[in-house]
Amino acid sequence: MNQPHEWSTLSRLDLNLFRVFEVIYRERNLTRSAVILHLSQPAVSHALARLRAQIGDPLFVRDGRGVAPTPLAEQLAPSIQEALSNLRRSVSGGQAFDPQRDKRSFTLNMAEQLEPLVLPAVLTQLQRVAPQVQVRSSCVHWAELQLELAAGRVDLAIEIARPTDAELRQRQLLRDPLCVMAGPAFSGELTTQRYLDAEHVAVTSRRRGICVEDLALANLGLARRVRQHCQHYLSAALLVAQGELLLSMPRRYAELLNRGLGNRLLPMPLDLPPVTLNLYWSRHADAEAGNQWLRGQLLELARLQF
Repeated sequence: MNQPHEWSTLSRLDLNLFRVFEVIYRERNLTRSAVILHLSQPAVSHALARLRAQIGDPLFVRDGRGVAPTPLAEQLAPSIQEALSNLRRSVSGGQAFDPQRDKRSFTLNMAEQLEPLVLPAVLTQLQRVAPQVQVRSSCVHWAELQLELAAGRVDLAIEIARPTDAELRQRQLLRDPLCVMAGPAFSGELTTQRYLDAEHVAVTSRRRGICVEDLALANLGLARRVRQHCQHYLSAALLVAQGELLLSMPRRYAELLNRGLGNRLLPMPLDLPPVTLNLYWSRHADAEAGNQWLRGQLLELARLQF
């Protein structure tokens, strides 16, 4: 019954303007949006003005050096992003991906702590095999990640292994044993008892302060003495270098972070499981050629380097 009105409304909209909306919403800056869209800033401003007139809302207002979405823009954004992602998947689903020619930008999600370990190696590899492909690093929390993957705003994610539902696909990327970082003031052998008696610095972004090694210790009926919580391993490693605190962390990352610090890297004296990182993607992207190619690159890189 409402179909003629719906078609009339749709016919008045320039659907190309929604791509402009998507980029401005993500970047919150008209200058950066113009660069990404390969348009001049006046052209982006003109496109936004046309969309404002068609929607009947300012959509974005000035906020410092950038712009901020209005309440209506916040309401529209998820649907617009999902619709554009579905359209991209429909168009590209049957197309081949040529890494030597395609100018594709992928979004790879990972925790901030992982970026120094993973991103430089990934970019070095891709520069060699796909010089025009770009990778954007993001950090979306797990609670929002499935929606971001399904909507196509994130292509792949690297996360600690955890149960998922059928909407997400996953493959093990790497397993890294835990080690213990100790400062110059800590001498001698690290035994189980010394580990439990020592004071520790723990790294977690969780509000409750629970991290992987504490959960593993709890499964053994053990607990350690955490003196300080940090959000980043670099802060924790610098604290370790100043005293007798111990830091438990994945071995590969510890080796990278310890360059120039001079802390000792000691074997973990308890039988704690290694940290397992998985690669996640949406089932909607399972057969998409570009996503398949990037998954293969990451899995091969992990096999050879990580």
